Amino acid sequence: MTKAGIIGGIGPESTIAYYRHIVAGYRARAPSGAYPALIINSIDFSAMLALLERDNRVGLVDFLLAEVEALARSGANVALLAANTPHIVFDELQQRAPIRLLSIVQATCQAAQAQGLRRLALFGTRFTMRGSFYAEVFSAQGIELVLPDPQEQAYIHDKYMHEWVNGVFDPGVRQHLLDVVQSLKQHEHIDGVILGGTELPLILTDNGSTGIPFLDTTAIHAAALVEQLLTSQTHAREQSVSV
Repeated sequence: MTKAGIIGGIGPESTIAYYRHIVAGYRARAPSGAYPALIINSIDFSAMLALLERDNRVGLVDFLLAEVEALARSGANVALLAANTPHIVFDELQQRAPIRLLSIVQATCQAAQAQGLRRLALFGTRFTMRGSFYAEVFSAQGIELVLPDPQEQAYIHDKYMHEWVNGVFDPGVRQHLLDVVQSLKQHEHIDGVILGGTELPLILTDNGSTGIPFLDTTAIHAAALVEQLLTSQTHAREQSVSV
């Protein structure tokens, strides 16, 4: 049986959301009473953040690789990083990882394509908003990304690091974010928003009155893992029958 691994703790609040999404999504499609086989490796967020702040990509890959290898030793044969920001080194990590990793960026791009979205705002940490890893994947599919202005980027990053990863979700901050979306819709003609931080869906629980879709990267990524689990199990059953 396929066993999934999750690199969590980056941050803890969204790791809980991942677990809930995966269990609910799996049970909705699997035989009655079935639960997914999951291993969660909750890592030290502050250690990862220190590497990001120093722009130590090599150190970040080594750090994450050790945690993925721990999942593999525990029996996981597919895994995901339960966050957007560490995908800054996803390609390098996948090349060295002993098991398959599912990309949150690829999964989100596929979701955007399925909805026919062509011009999306990207919210997240400053590492995500200013990084190239989202733009490279989306531009290859002809989808444009738009960032908030520098002042709003700093605001979002500050709230991310000092409030959301600590489970603090202020209604006033939520309204400010919705105002930013409205401004981008009016002036930049966006047709959707990528919640490119897995804590963002915990504060932007709906799209308010903006009238455009918000792509919940946590839910999208979790659904991709459920699909992988169920597909692998179906394939294993077919192989067993054929033997």
